[in-house]
Amino acid sequence: MPVFGKNVTFVTRHIHNLRGGSAPILAQASDGLSYVVKFTNNLQGANLLFNESAGSELYRACGLPVPSWKPLMLTDEFLEQNQACWMQTSEGRLRPEPGLCFGSRYLGGEETHLLEILPGNYFKRIRNRKSFWLAWLIDICAGHIDNRQALFVEDSTGWLDAFFVDHGHLFGGPEGEQQRHFQASRYLDARIYLRPTEKQLASFQKVVQNLNVDRLLRRINALPEEWKPASALENFAQCLDRLSTPDLLQSILNTIVEAQQHAQEVEERNRQVRRNPPVSILGVPVAGLSHGAVANGYDCAACA
Repeated sequence: MPVFGKNVTFVTRHIHNLRGGSAPILAQASDGLSYVVKFTNNLQGANLLFNESAGSELYRACGLPVPSWKPLMLTDEFLEQNQACWMQTSEGRLRPEPGLCFGSRYLGGEETHLLEILPGNYFKRIRNRKSFWLAWLIDICAGHIDNRQALFVEDSTGWLDAFFVDHGHLFGGPEGEQQRHFQASRYLDARIYLRPTEKQLASFQKVVQNLNVDRLLRRINALPEEWKPASALENFAQCLDRLSTPDLLQSILNTIVEAQQHAQEVEERNRQVRRNPPVSILGVPVAGLSHGAVANGYDCAACA
């Protein structure tokens, strides 16, 4: 069965289970490469495989770095011989369904230094740091309901390249029905966002406006039919509509830049308070406003 014009690649060796709500595994495939594998009957929702694959294609079409991916064939024989990969539920173990599963190329390796969480003083070493703004813009248009995830590959000179991963919560989430405040799709550590210049903001809009929609749709149409629930396709179409509306894009960019600047100012004041905290007033400890309280106080009609 050809997928994207290529022969099917089989999952051949279970390496170990990975953490995460979808119960993914790390596995080797018949092409000799390692993949993060997510099952059709994962523990999060029926739209997950569409979201992962379509999200990867959308990000790549916008010039953002993502791991390569491919559908992988999961056989009954493999599942019976590797029962350690079965998913744990509150009702016991759940056998993954055989058939095509989602495989994202594993970025790690013996000679690769892979980082998931960075200290703030590492951010200045990220070569593509400004891409986090473009990712946030796309995530809002795509209805991303979770924090943006990224992995960082360090080269021999200490520079870091960010790769955007884990797109399962795009397009209304794995069940396709959820909505979140626009801040929900921001990268968790707000310090990664340097205030963009007007030229950079214009470049983000230009990238989206130059999106080759026809080519992207051909890639989406080539996905396995069983990966394409009606709600996933509808949410993807709504995302493309948002991305094709210049006034909306400008409104979203203005809102997230203003919100981020305000949040950083509050966080800086909080740091100053923590450096010189008063002991108490009438026996009650004094604390500054939390970052979350300020961030959640913002609203963005364009991001709804």
